[in-house]
Amino acid sequence: MKEKITELIKDKLHSLNIDCDDITIEIPKNKDNGDYSTNIAMKLAGTLHRAPVEIANEITVDLEDPEIDKIEVVAPGFINFYVKKDYLTDNINTVLDEEDRYGSSDIGKGQKINIEFVSANPTGILHMGNARGGAYGDSLARIMTFCGYDVTKEYYLNDAGVQISKLAKSIYSRYLDLCGIENTFPENGYPGEEIKDIAKIIYDENGDKLVESDLEPFKKYGIDYLTGQIFRDLKEYRIEYDVVTSEKSIYEKHPIKDVLDIIDKNGYLYQKDDATWFKSSEIYDDKDHVFIKADGAYTYVVPDIPYHMDKIDRGYNKIIDVLGTDHHGYVARLKSAVKAVGYDDSKIEVKLLQLVRIVNNGEAVAMHKRSGNVVTLRDLISEVGVNAARYYFSKYSLDTQMDFDIGLAKSKSNDNPVYYVCYAYARICSILSKYENIPRVEKFTCINEEAAYNVLASIYKFKEVCESACIKEMPHLITNYVYELASLFHTYYEKCRVISEDEKQTIENLNLIKAVKITLYNALNLIGVLPDERM
Repeated sequence: MKEKITELIKDKLHSLNIDCDDITIEIPKNKDNGDYSTNIAMKLAGTLHRAPVEIANEITVDLEDPEIDKIEVVAPGFINFYVKKDYLTDNINTVLDEEDRYGSSDIGKGQKINIEFVSANPTGILHMGNARGGAYGDSLARIMTFCGYDVTKEYYLNDAGVQISKLAKSIYSRYLDLCGIENTFPENGYPGEEIKDIAKIIYDENGDKLVESDLEPFKKYGIDYLTGQIFRDLKEYRIEYDVVTSEKSIYEKHPIKDVLDIIDKNGYLYQKDDATWFKSSEIYDDKDHVFIKADGAYTYVVPDIPYHMDKIDRGYNKIIDVLGTDHHGYVARLKSAVKAVGYDDSKIEVKLLQLVRIVNNGEAVAMHKRSGNVVTLRDLISEVGVNAARYYFSKYSLDTQMDFDIGLAKSKSNDNPVYYVCYAYARICSILSKYENIPRVEKFTCINEEAAYNVLASIYKFKEVCESACIKEMPHLITNYVYELASLFHTYYEKCRVISEDEKQTIENLNLIKAVKITLYNALNLIGVLPDERM
C-alpha cells in the first residue's frame, strides 16, 4: 500500500510538472489521521514558495484509487489516506495460501551477503556479549534470507596466534598440576574451570607422557574441546553456521608476510622505535598504528587483513562483522588496511554491540559463573530458556546498552513481553485445535469490528516491517512488531467473540486468527523464538 500511494503521488507530481523523488509515507500512530500519511506538501513548500496546505490541496485533486476510501488534507499540510477495509480481509487468504512464506520478499535477489558473528576465540565458553551478538547476527541473517538475499553465516575460528599459545600454556600448567609437578600458572593465563577439564582429559588419556612435550598437543586438545563446547551451546541457542573458516587456512591463501609486503609496496608502512607502523592516518584513521611490535609479534588487526581479503575474494556484495564495543577503534584501522592492500573496503560494514548488564527484577545480580568472572550463555539458557534469551536480546537496538532482567524473563505474567507474545500464539492454537477442517472463505462479510481491523492492518504491514528491518539491519523492528500484533490480538480476543452462534461469523473469525497464528510464528521465527502451542 505504501508503494501504491507513493506511485500515485509521483504520477500526480509529474502531471503538475513538479520534480520530487523524496516521498515519505508513514503510518500514523493516531488512527484518526488515517491509515497512511505523507508530508510531501511541506517538503515542497520551500522549493515552490507556496503554503503547504495549498500544495496539498492541489496534489489531492482527482487523486483516487479503488482501494482508497478517502483522502484528507490536514493543517499544516499533511495528506492522510483512509484505505478501504476489503483489502485487509482479502489479505487473510493471502496469509493462508503463503503460510511460512508470508511476509517474505525478493528485494535482495541477486545480492550475496556474508554475516560473521560471535567468532569467539576457542579459549573459553560463550558469555553474555557472545549471546547478544549471536542473537543479532543470526536474526539479521534470517531476516535478510527471508527478504531474498543469499546469506552466508560465518564463524571465524581463531586457531592460531598469541591467544592460542596462551591457552595451551594454561592447559599445560593444569596438566602439570595433575602430574604432581610444581609450576607457575602463566601470567594472563585462562583460569576457567573448563581449562582444568581439558587438562584432566589429557591426563586421563596420556598420563604423564606429555610432560616433556611441546605445546602442540595442548593446543589441539584445547581447540577441539572448546570449539566443541562453543558450537554445542550455539546449536542449543538455535544458531548454526554455513561456513566455519580457520585462521590457519587463511594464511595458506594469503600469507601475512605477503600481505604486509603489498601494503609496504603501496607506501603505507614505516619503521619507528624498532616497530613497523601502518600509515592509517593517511586513509581513514586519526593516527597511525603499530603492525609489528619490537619483539616481532603482530598486533591484533594484522591477521584480520588476509581474512577480509579472502571474504572479498569470495564475491560477496556486502560483508557484515558483528563485534564487541571494545572494537570501536579497530574499524577505521581494518578498513584502512584493506584499502591499503588494494581491496574494496566499502563492502565491509562493522556492527558494534553494546554491553549487557544482568539484573533481577531491576536489581543488579551475579549469577553462577563457571568460567572466571564471566556469566556464560549456558548459564543464561539454563536460567531463562532459549526463547526468552533470544527475544530479549532481539528487543533492543544493537547500539543500546541493555539490562537483561532475569526475574522478568522467567515470570509468567503479561509484564514479561516474551510470555505475553507466546501466550497469544498458544491461545490461538488452543482455539484452532478444536476444529479439524476450517472452510475457506472467499468473501468476508461478517468481520466489521474495529479491533478485528486493527489486527488485520497489523498483519497486512508485516512484509513492510520485514523489508524495513532488513534494509535498516535492525532485527528489533521485528520484535517490536510481534509485540504489537500480540497486543492487538489480545484486545481483539477480549472485545470480540471468536466463537459465536453465527456459523459464518465463526468461520470467518477462525480464518482470521489462523492468519494471526501464521504471522506471529513467521515473525518470531525471524528472531529465533519458537513458541509452544501449549502454555
